[in-house]
Amino acid sequence: MRQTWRWFGPEDPIKTDDVRQAGVEGIVSALHHIPPGEVWTPEAIARRQAEVGLMQDGLPSGLAWEVVESLPVSEDIKRQSGDWKDHITHYKDSLRNLAEAGIEVVCYNFMPLIDWTRTDLAHRLPNGATCMRFDLYDFAAFDIHILQRSGAAESFTEEVVEEAARRHAAMTPAHCEALARNIVSGLPGAAEHLSLDEFRARLAVYDNIAPDRLRRNLADFLTEVAPVAQDLGLRLCCHPDDPPFPLLGLPRIMSTEADYRALVEAVDLPANGITLCSGSLGARLDNDLPGMMERLGDRVHFLHLRNVRVEGEAKVNSFHEDEHLGGGTDMVGLVAAVLREERKRRAAGRADCSIPFRPDHGQNILDDLTRQTQPGYPAIGRLKGLAELRGIIAALSHSTEGTVR
Repeated sequence: MRQTWRWFGPEDPIKTDDVRQAGVEGIVSALHHIPPGEVWTPEAIARRQAEVGLMQDGLPSGLAWEVVESLPVSEDIKRQSGDWKDHITHYKDSLRNLAEAGIEVVCYNFMPLIDWTRTDLAHRLPNGATCMRFDLYDFAAFDIHILQRSGAAESFTEEVVEEAARRHAAMTPAHCEALARNIVSGLPGAAEHLSLDEFRARLAVYDNIAPDRLRRNLADFLTEVAPVAQDLGLRLCCHPDDPPFPLLGLPRIMSTEADYRALVEAVDLPANGITLCSGSLGARLDNDLPGMMERLGDRVHFLHLRNVRVEGEAKVNSFHEDEHLGGGTDMVGLVAAVLREERKRRAAGRADCSIPFRPDHGQNILDDLTRQTQPGYPAIGRLKGLAELRGIIAALSHSTEGTVR
């Protein structure tokens, strides 16, 4: 398992010096400043590679940009509207430029409009740490009473609707504004600070797009780009929905094992693969992460390893980001399944026998609590998670083959 670290570029308060000290082997990054649908030029890619390769004092960092996360799929491609055909052409050009630069793994997602959704970006835990949290009742209060989305109440159970009304009645204007800001933070380019009217307008463009239509659009996208990736020696990997259930009336099509089975069967090429995110998929109690790795492992090209604590027994629940060895996912079982898949790949002579993973998200602990970072991406919390994951990997790797689960 190849240890990587997500780095947001020169503006990231966590510098390459810090990443180097974490002892990882490679960097996961993206050109977030380039709008979706535009080409990632060779010059822009080379500039990021150079930034990754240096520490602040100008000495070599010893790190390289190994995984792209994400090469964004434009909303026009997802909806097949506007300039979507040009955007697919640009996507192929970007893939060619990345391959020419020596990068082989490209993560993307097909979530409409919002990349992730949380109601609290700094939920305080009993030990004083903070984490990101999704509170179903607060979210319903936003959807029904703050956003006032048409038909919103029909998306929730009667019990959730009643509690959401009580929550909203007790909220101050400042609380309502903070809740809306947290939810909108999951939009790409969230620094735009969209008004509620602007947010409603963006949601409206998906009014006539049902899940089956979005699945067809994803299959059409993959039919175009996966053969290009295959010819270039690239590995595409689709990230799951976060959280893995419908929100805001938007279609969700990457939430379950069946969704991923349909993805890999839609375009049956090795290049068409999966980002297995244990945190996103783990927010549904019916997702079996070790089992998914066991059954779909030959198409898993990238791993996000984190854990969530689901706060209920229903299909849709509140949840919060737990410690990497806490939460509901059997992390030991999942890592064991990854190591078994890697052994199969080595035996088959596959060049991609070491699957890149990164410690995804992390709780804010110690100095993280006073450092402004991307939500979910503190330095020390992620390093703690990485250390725990390293312990699992070392223990299982040093076991005899017969005792690795």
